[in-house]
Amino acid sequence: MEEVERPEWLGQMEAILETLNEGVMVVDDCQRVIFTNPIFREMSGFPEDMLTGQTVSDFYTVPEARVLNQHRERGLRDGHNRFEFVLPKKDGGRLPVIISARGLEDPEGRIFAVITFTDISEQKSAELKLREANAKLEDRQKQIEEELTLAAHVQQTLAPQSIVWGAVRVDAYYHPVRRIGGDFGLVAPQDDDYLNLLVFDVSGHGIGAALVANRLYTATMAQLAANAPFRDMFRHLNRFVLQNLGGSVFFFTAAAARIDRDARRLVFAGAGHPPGMIVTPGQQPRLLESRAMVLGALPEAVGGDPAVEAILEPGDRIVLYTDGITDVFDSRGEMLGVPGVQKFVRETATLPFGEMKHALLDRVAAWRDGPPSDDVSIVLAEVQ
Repeated sequence: MEEVERPEWLGQMEAILETLNEGVMVVDDCQRVIFTNPIFREMSGFPEDMLTGQTVSDFYTVPEARVLNQHRERGLRDGHNRFEFVLPKKDGGRLPVIISARGLEDPEGRIFAVITFTDISEQKSAELKLREANAKLEDRQKQIEEELTLAAHVQQTLAPQSIVWGAVRVDAYYHPVRRIGGDFGLVAPQDDDYLNLLVFDVSGHGIGAALVANRLYTATMAQLAANAPFRDMFRHLNRFVLQNLGGSVFFFTAAAARIDRDARRLVFAGAGHPPGMIVTPGQQPRLLESRAMVLGALPEAVGGDPAVEAILEPGDRIVLYTDGITDVFDSRGEMLGVPGVQKFVRETATLPFGEMKHALLDRVAAWRDGPPSDDVSIVLAEVQ
């Protein structure tokens, strides 16, 4: 191997370069290695006698050498260069490094380069693990999204349906604030005798509330199929949640109306729920207040009979809704509340029945400052 001349200044700097905690290589104007420090030799695995006198390109593949030369030319132009690359190892491996190169010119005009190599293998390993973890998270997120889509599709089957039943027309609306929610409604004829209209509001949002709503839906359908009075139904549902769902973790409110076949008599019962309304177009809506407490929190939530009766006349409309309608705030922080909904119901009751639902929702949206923050369910009925 041809002996390489070491410049005088290198002898003066060698002691300093030996103590650096980064790998250091010094090359001459022919790209021959004239110095490496112990850290570089440890990083590469090459002994000193296998490095000194070799050209840098001897250790790299042709494509790698081409890239390295491009960085070298940029460094010569700019006077300094720093980039991420690899350091060939004696065992054939490639160590990820940050290479920093600076040119030096000695008094005789010869150009040398001092090149430092910073080991970033731990950083690269951490980045790889992070990418793998992110890929797993993305896969899991995709699975969750698919499951939520299916859950939302299933829950939409619980949404109240618009129907015509005898002399009663029903229009309904359901919208969860998230993909799935805790509201649900029922429009359920009982043979030819009764039409049941119900809305429920489970505390919270999202998956937990939706699962409770699904359990309550099934339990409520069983009670309706048995033609249970509202008092017995509320007591059963209250007991069901306390005994099976942990009590006080989830609670819920409910409003239920039962209309007889000739649509002249309505039985209403509420449990901690915003009042239902009966409105004759052009008149102030009558409020149907809850007589039972919130369900799922206390064993004695339903004391006496929570049901009240009302006489219906042709043209009357029944309005059941959840607090996603009442508990909305304007830009001044004022809540719409029951009086505000009562006003909107009176205004929209003069419209054709098919337009009332959208008009009511539009008024609530115009009042509300920002997007909805709670699930919304509405069941409207008109006696023809």
